[in-house]
Amino acid sequence: MSSNRKMSLTVQVLLGMALGIIVGLVINLTGLINHSFVDNYIVNGLFHVVGKMFVNALKMLVVPLVFFSLICGVCGIGDIRMLGRVGGKSFALYMLTTAIAIATAILIAVTFGIGKGMNVATDAQFAGKESPPLTQVLIDIIPSNPINAMANGDMLPIIFFSILVGVSMLMVGRKARSFIEGAEIANEIMMKMVNIIMAVAPYAVFALIAKAVATLGIDLLASLAGYVGVLVGALMFHLFITLMIILKVFSRLNPIMFLKKIRNVQVFAFSTASSNATIPVTMRTVTQRYGVDNSVASFTVPFGATINMDGTAIMQGVATVFIANVYNVELGIGGYLTVILMSVLASIGTAGVPGVGLIMLSMVFTQVGLPVEGIGLVLGVDRLMDMIRTAVNVSGDATVSCIVAKSENKMDLDVYYDPEAGMLDAEDAIHIDESIEKELAEVVEKVKRSEQ
Repeated sequence: MSSNRKMSLTVQVLLGMALGIIVGLVINLTGLINHSFVDNYIVNGLFHVVGKMFVNALKMLVVPLVFFSLICGVCGIGDIRMLGRVGGKSFALYMLTTAIAIATAILIAVTFGIGKGMNVATDAQFAGKESPPLTQVLIDIIPSNPINAMANGDMLPIIFFSILVGVSMLMVGRKARSFIEGAEIANEIMMKMVNIIMAVAPYAVFALIAKAVATLGIDLLASLAGYVGVLVGALMFHLFITLMIILKVFSRLNPIMFLKKIRNVQVFAFSTASSNATIPVTMRTVTQRYGVDNSVASFTVPFGATINMDGTAIMQGVATVFIANVYNVELGIGGYLTVILMSVLASIGTAGVPGVGLIMLSMVFTQVGLPVEGIGLVLGVDRLMDMIRTAVNVSGDATVSCIVAKSENKMDLDVYYDPEAGMLDAEDAIHIDESIEKELAEVVEKVKRSEQ
């Protein structure tokens, strides 16, 4: 088959997602999910194992990819002051988009009046967990043990240590040249590993989506249709309207081209419901599909995966209005402003905490006087909502990366506007050139002879 007729990996992943939704719905609606064989061996057996292995494979790449990529980025900047500008611009934009996201969500939810007069019963219970204070988060940015931070996947300490290593290498100068070259080679190897894992993505996405849809339950979605509909609508408004306006205003880039190229990342984020697990795919898309220089992407992507909470902020806004209406609590303008402020601050203070969305929501509820147990009303659909809001979060990461790179002249516009740039199909992802194989074999043979 000619190369121009090959199905791109993005199309294959979208096809896997569509088939997963269909199979999941069939299993759920026909009652097969209640059959022990289907439940134990198909849904929670095959689908669970394949999906979990894929997510673990992505997570496996996160720490080494961020570490080596950031070192290469710092060393390739050539101006340390630019690192401060990149960090400042990224932080300001992430906070801005989060504030706009929750304000928009509250406005939409209040307009539709969701939850008023509803009698939503649930057996689900939610016990709020305490988030570490902002002061502790700031202290923890500097790791007492960087190896332990890497083992735990704590992004902010890893980012700090990687930047410090890169700056120190620049200060050493020519003596560190071989180390810098080694880091660049390691970074290139990690990106190739991303390609290899992406080759099996269509099958893994199918398994992840089929399992999620089969176990969600249509009845639960129907009982919370108002909440789900408004939340999804607010998320889509932020993704297609707010973020695209921000992209156009701050960078003058074409939003249509951006949306065409971000689909792959969104599907991965939707399937895994984890911004951190999607970092390798986001990094590859931002650098190879959008043309953002690694010196910018290596910082903005992992930083955004840690503190960018656009989707989560929207959930907080909609859920706050919904629960307030269900319990007949009048929050008023002051209450909603408190929710906006708390959400923006919590997006920093809860960085790196598992279950960050619900923890942030419990903090907001406590602050404005809503019963924390009310979270139990929306707990059943939170898995699906988490998948959608993660897709919005990673879209925000890519948007800010493009804006910052464009402002620093660290973006290849020819790559951005080339619809074919960085595209992969499954065969290309795992293709090994025979001449390279032979060359490596000769190198290994020379090493062996020199040791004898």
